[in-house]
Order: sequence, then C-alpha cells, then structure tokens
Amino acid sequence: MRVRNGKLLAFEVGQVFFIAIAGSLLHFAFELADYWVPMAWFAAVNESAWEHTKMYFWPGLAWTLAQYTYTRGIANNYWFGKAMALLVTPVTIFVLYFSYLSWSMADGGKPTLAVMLSIMFLGIGAGQALSYYILTSPPLAPVTRRYATATYALLLVLFSSFTYFPPKLPLFENFYCYQYTGDYGILPDYEPYRVFTRDENAGGGVNYCATLTQQAVDNR
Repeated sequence: MRVRNGKLLAFEVGQVFFIAIAGSLLHFAFELADYWVPMAWFAAVNESAWEHTKMYFWPGLAWTLAQYTYTRGIANNYWFGKAMALLVTPVTIFVLYFSYLSWSMADGGKPTLAVMLSIMFLGIGAGQALSYYILTSPPLAPVTRRYATATYALLLVLFSSFTYFPPKLPLFENFYCYQYTGDYGILPDYEPYRVFTRDENAGGGVNYCATLTQQAVDNR
C-alpha cells in the first residue's frame, strides 16, 4: 500500500530547484574557472546536449547522498528510486530536446530559450516524480539493489569520461547559438565562445550568444 509522505515530497520538490540552480551555475563554472581542466569533470565544457545533462547529474547525485541522512527512515527503495531519477532525467531531456529541436528547425526556425528552460524543468521534474513514486511504494524485491548499483556505476562512468573522450555524435557536438560547430568535448579555443567577454562594449561584458558565432564555425 502506497503511503503519501509530505517530508519526502518536500525533498523531491526541493531537489528539482536545487538541480536547476546548481546546474545553471555549472553551465558557467568552466569559464569562470579559466578553463581549468579538472573543473570539466563537473561543469559543462561546451553547448552540447550531453554537457547540459552532465551539469544536472552531479547536483542530483550530491542531493541524493545528502538526503539519505534525513529520509532513510521514512523512504522505501531509497537507492533504487534515486538511481531511476538520475537515469530518467537525462533520457527525458534528450527526448524532449531533440523532438523540439527537429520541430522548431524544420522550417528554418530556431529554438527559444524559454522552451529550453521548460525542457530542463520537465526532465528534472520527471525524474523526481518517479523517485517519489518509488520511495513511497512498498518495498521492492532485493534484486532492485543490484539494478541500482549498476545504474549508479554506469552513470558515473559515462558522465566522468565522455567529456574527455566524446563520441563523434550529435549528442556530444557543440551546439553554440543553435549551430553545430563540429567540436566535441573540451574545445581547442574558447575565445569565440566566451559568455563573460572581455569587451565591455559587447553587452556590458556579458555576451551569451556572441556575434562571432559564424566566425567560430568558419574557423573550424
């Protein structure tokens, strides 16, 4: 029998906002760290779909580890539920993102930032909704612990390695200002892609979608 739990629900809702905020900070952390390579483990190093889900995975994992201390006595299937949330979040984002991308660009249009942010929240929300469902379900078979362990191991390996050794697939290709640039992983030159530009005449020092986009593509 499923039991509703207000404390668990509050934690799951809080995790949605924590992942969104922390992930957004990780979007800029690599540049703010002056492209310090170890930071690439956690922070987005380009504008690919993969890098955007990576910056949500690590905050999600951090919250999962911290939450265990406070809810282990009231949650069933804790590690399995949280593992499924960490898995479902990127999968949902990928499905929504590439579906929207294909639709919006079919007639020569461009995606909008508002919809992209909505996709982020929907993906994170889907993961935490599933987590809450599993955590408030009756105890599952012990074999689910193996599935949880395998899921954590797989996600840790993937999100730790594909930044440094990215497959040459659209999922991993830099998609700067809605244009594929032919770059993957850590880029050879970040000057054309700076958000916090050194030229204060370009948006007061902030230039999220630089006018150098086409120049960056042409130089590849």
